[in-house]
Amino acid sequence: MTNPESAQKPRSDRSPWNWLLFLPIVLPLLPFLFNSDEPRLFGFPLFYWLQLAFIIVGVSCTTLVYRMTR
Repeated sequence: MTNPESAQKPRSDRSPWNWLLFLPIVLPLLPFLFNSDEPRLFGFPLFYWLQLAFIIVGVSCTTLVYRMTR
């Protein structure tokens, strides 16, 4: 016997928050971001620390979308 109050509504993947997941995909594909050797951070050129920043952006966007859509 099913209880209508305990039945979960079907999940929908049509949340506008999902559009935020395109940011960590598109951001590393923009070549003008890598077009320089300067500035350096702790002796590392822009390319290397920018890659680490992209990881942080990806994790942040994924976490935010997960929390807002569950």
